[in-house]
Amino acid sequence: MKRLLVTGGAGFIGANFVYYWMRNYPEDHMVVLDALTYAGNEPSLDALKDKPNFKFVEGSIADQALVEKLLVEEDLDTIVNFAAESHVDRSISGPDIFLETNVIGTHNILKAARRVWIENEDTAKPNHRFHHVSTDEVYGELDDDSPGFTEEHVYAPNSPYSASKASSDHIVRAYHHTFGLNVSTTNCSNNYGPYQYPEKLIPLFLTNILRNKNLPVYGTGKNVRDWLYVDDHAKGIDLILASDKVGDIYNIGGNNEWNNMDIIHLLCESMDKRFAENPELAKQYPEAAPANGKKSADLITFVEDRAGHDWRYAIDASKFKKELGYEPDETFETGIQKTIDWYLDNEEWWRPLLVN
Repeated sequence: MKRLLVTGGAGFIGANFVYYWMRNYPEDHMVVLDALTYAGNEPSLDALKDKPNFKFVEGSIADQALVEKLLVEEDLDTIVNFAAESHVDRSISGPDIFLETNVIGTHNILKAARRVWIENEDTAKPNHRFHHVSTDEVYGELDDDSPGFTEEHVYAPNSPYSASKASSDHIVRAYHHTFGLNVSTTNCSNNYGPYQYPEKLIPLFLTNILRNKNLPVYGTGKNVRDWLYVDDHAKGIDLILASDKVGDIYNIGGNNEWNNMDIIHLLCESMDKRFAENPELAKQYPEAAPANGKKSADLITFVEDRAGHDWRYAIDASKFKKELGYEPDETFETGIQKTIDWYLDNEEWWRPLLVN
């Protein structure tokens, strides 16, 4: 039985991991630590609040004393670190918080783990694990014909966000090699699914269609990303935590490369079809383009490209498959339909988060 601290567990990927873990390991003890910034949403975890083996703590990963206190008082042996500032646009307009959270914050958790699990004889846990969640953006960008990123790819981050994550990856690695902390790291591709804050591409476009707002497309819209359904990400972390391999890095992707325009058209066509097949949706979302006889694609608007916009990311997850047998369960076609269903059914979650 594991006793976990999940940092950033009220955010998008963290919350989905928490639900995944509690479904699959209902006897494990879990503590979620989240600062509840704009992207951390405590109502995302409401379904768990009455469970005796679940605890939510509002607080920052920058608070080393708090992290140490939780590790000791809750007798925790595993940390899964999702806590991060993750929106590239925000890192361009205000990079300072990305360095404070992603670099200094991660370092403070590592210091806490080292002190409690290694240095203190009374609380030491030889079989501890610190799992760090990172991104494929640390590798930079690819052209159209290049093979996907492997774990041996040289780091070449291009935004303040990806640079801060690259820095945190190196610090995690150093704590393993220098201090003997049992660590593992995943560099994942773009995640999508329930509970994603509506500034990211897929929830932004879904909620804009439902409100008859423009769908802003950067540049030509031909930038390519690999897309990973969020539960498949949780499954991957599960495999790594169950293994005895420490100090290793695994790339985790969905084997789903799509350019942005193809995704946008798929979203528009899927929403138009949903409204055509279910008249009740027009009553629930009277502002929506398809509720008013319009095509969702009519809302597409091209805008100036983002500064330093990477052209293509692609993941080579062959190491993960070979060593731990990882395969994603969802295709993009199946995962996106689940995602659309969730946003249509959970207006009370996303509507209060909208800023315009």
